[in-house]
This record gives sequence, C-alpha cells and structure tokens, in this order.
Amino acid sequence: MAEQRVAPTPANFAVWFQYLAGSQDDLRDAIDLLIDHNRPFDSRTNQDLFETYIAPQVSAIVVRTSERLHALMGAAKEFLTTAIADNHSQMQAISEVADQGKAGVDPKALVAQLMNELARAATRATRLEAGFAEKTRELDVIRDSLSRSEQRARTDTLTGLANRRALDEFLRKAQATAEWGEPLSVLLLDIDHFKTFNDNFGHGIGDQVLRLIAKVLREKVREQDLPARYGGEELIAVLPDADLAASAETAERIRRAIAECRITRRSTGEILPNISVSIGVAQYRTGEAITDFIERCDRALYLAKGGGRNRVVTEIELERAGAAG
Repeated sequence: MAEQRVAPTPANFAVWFQYLAGSQDDLRDAIDLLIDHNRPFDSRTNQDLFETYIAPQVSAIVVRTSERLHALMGAAKEFLTTAIADNHSQMQAISEVADQGKAGVDPKALVAQLMNELARAATRATRLEAGFAEKTRELDVIRDSLSRSEQRARTDTLTGLANRRALDEFLRKAQATAEWGEPLSVLLLDIDHFKTFNDNFGHGIGDQVLRLIAKVLREKVREQDLPARYGGEELIAVLPDADLAASAETAERIRRAIAECRITRRSTGEILPNISVSIGVAQYRTGEAITDFIERCDRALYLAKGGGRNRVVTEIELERAGAAG
C-alpha cells in the first residue's frame, strides 16, 4: 500500500488484505491491471474497489441475516398471539361448562363437552409446540451461520490460519497473562527466495507453497499456540507458556520439516526445487509493548536471512551480533 501510495484507511486495508490473500481473482486482476498501467490509487479508485469487491460481501451477510431474523421474530409473534387467543378461548369454554354444571345439566354431557375442549386444547398446544420447535431450528441455523461468518472473519482465506485480527486479539490476551510472569514467545517465519519462486513458477504454485508451510506450522505447534499469517509470505506463531529455549526447539522442528517437504506441480508431475524458511524467535519482556516484542523477533528473522537463510535465530544471537558490531 505504501508503494502504491494507498491511504491507510480501514476500507483500503480490507481491499489490499483480500488482494494479498488471493481469495478473489477478480480483485487481484483489477489491481494488477491498475498497477501495470500506472494508474494512481486515488480516493475515487479506492472507493470503487471497496464498493465493487468488498462491500457486497459484507452487505449480503448483514442483509440475509437481518431478513431471516425479522421473519423469525414475526413468526414467533404470530405464534404467541395465537397461543394467547387459544388460551382465552379454552378458559371461556371451560367456564361455560362449569356454568352448565351449576344449572343441573346432565353430567355425562358435561364430561363429554369438557373432554372435547381439552382435546382441542391439546391439539392446539401440539401444533404450537411444533411451530416453535421449527423456529428454534431456524434460529440455530442463523446462529451457526453467524458463527461461521465470525470464524471466516478471523481466518486467512489462503492458508486457513488465523488472520491479523485474530492474531492481535490473541496477543493482547497472552500479554496480559505474561505480565504475571508466565513466559510468552513468538516465532516469525519467512519463506526463503519466495519472490524468485513465484516469478519462476507462478502465483498458483506460490499459493500451494504457502498452504503447505501453513500446514506444517499448524502441525508442529501445540494446541494452545496460535499459528497465523502475518502478511505476504510471513507466518507467525504465538507460544504462551513457552520460554525462548523451548520455542527455539519448536522453530527448529518446523524448519527441518519444511526443508524435507517436496512439492510437485500437479499439472505435469514435475518435482519443484526444495523450499526453506528462515525463523526468528523472541521472548516477551515484562512491561514492553507488543510492537517492540514483534520488532525484536523480526530483527532476529532478518539476521537469519542475512546469515545464509534456512536457519533459526533467537534474540540471544541478535544481542550477540549487536555487541560484536
């Protein structure tokens, strides 16, 4: 966005996030075309991109959910109104039977009439219960749909990992726990020579590589850890209750597993060159800002890349390098 001089607004971030995620081919093609023709990303162009490719998705979800809830509440109101009316009718009918009993009407006829009213009331109650059960199921469907929408809003569409929104929330909670003395570490991972790989084999293969590395990352961290896509070809994992040494061991397992991966071009069966990653590892320091924490990990990552790539560097080595410099 900085390179294209795109204003850092929430709407613009939404557009460019989806562009980098690669989830919308039309959006990617539109932006690539604008870049190829040196078109400026002015306010009008940015607004058009948002309204064309992002807003319809958001609006469609909101509108559909709102319409379904409105219909559901209308049906529930109708059922309740019917139930109240039926209750009044039943009470009136039973009251009339009681009055007839006082007037000396044949008891057998009164019993038959009362049984008839009770049977009608039971039928109405069964029908009402079935209607409410159906609407309850519809409400469950709406709730599940909203839950899935929330999950999608917190998930990177390309890799299936947590996105920046989910990452930021997780980090804030983990930081609060770490302030009480629990260790908290982060490892930041970057694919070596990824741009060259993309240029040589295309974005489709590049996306396949990202998904593969995301899968390895997800498998090698613990259940309580959060693997996420940090941006572009950078992935991150937040490791609560893990010190620097333990996190460095995890990072090394990830590095080795990725180095052993083999990628095959589906269309031709061609085995592509091996891929590798560089990883930086840092541990949270009580009282520091999360941005400083991540920045230290990022510097460790770039020390790994500068030191030959395909390696893990912790903040300890970063400090040693700084002292030596």
